[in-house]
Amino acid sequence: MDDRPDRATEVFLAHRNLLFTIAYEMLGSAADAEDVLQETWLRWAGVDLAEIREQRAYLVRITTRQALARLRVLGRRKESYVGPWLPEPLLTAPDVAEDVELADSVSMAVLLVLETLAPTERAVFVLREVFDLPYEEIAEAVDKTPAAVRQIAHRARAHVAARRPREVVSAAETRSALAAFQRATETGDLQGLLDILAPEVVLLGDGGGIKQAVPRPIVGADKVARLLIGGLGRTAGPISFRPTQVNGHPALVVQRGGELDTVVAVRIEDGRITGLYAVRNPEKLSHMASEHTLSRSL
Repeated sequence: MDDRPDRATEVFLAHRNLLFTIAYEMLGSAADAEDVLQETWLRWAGVDLAEIREQRAYLVRITTRQALARLRVLGRRKESYVGPWLPEPLLTAPDVAEDVELADSVSMAVLLVLETLAPTERAVFVLREVFDLPYEEIAEAVDKTPAAVRQIAHRARAHVAARRPREVVSAAETRSALAAFQRATETGDLQGLLDILAPEVVLLGDGGGIKQAVPRPIVGADKVARLLIGGLGRTAGPISFRPTQVNGHPALVVQRGGELDTVVAVRIEDGRITGLYAVRNPEKLSHMASEHTLSRSL
């Protein structure tokens, strides 16, 4: 019997975590990354494996092209999105945090920086800077010459470097800041919040038009602190905070009446919170039900 389908499945599954990570970093959406993997599988299942010399490279190429097509569709969709758009949070396995470069690349803060790149720039940046693919291989994936890819990579690298957090913050420092934030928020301690929030802190809330959230960025420690304490004071029903691991970093899950309501991720600089990212859109919280294993292994 022809065992090609079984072999094709085996190869695809061996690289699935890698392909999902590439798609997720390009899209910032786990749901869309899963759709990209489905499209990748459909195309992969139809090839003759005997004619494929570099199977991993071939799969990466299919995934990248599908993600680029999806990224352009997402761009049009975001134009009509209600309120700020935030990446879809992932409940990640502990080993993601152990790979510091991977955890940094999938952090909410960095994914938001990647949103400011053009689609091809984002693909080139992810494939080169995160996965360290050769320029020639990236060129095949994005239909550019290696020389053009080098130029795009240089431009994207400078763009991201100017906007990403200046340093990688340890998990212990992030947990400490989140614990202080949680204590102050739960107790209504305005001064405690002002102590942990940087003066220029930015709060972004993503309700997607389904759940109530701030319709635009809130800037400044005093405004953010008073909004948080005032908002919780008007909330009906019990609210609880639970530390968790999201996108390779410590984060908070907010439960309302025992149900998942909000995922809060942070950006930390110099020991204080400079960015608060509150995802409330229920369509973006489905991947918080089980851990995801991300991978840079090629």
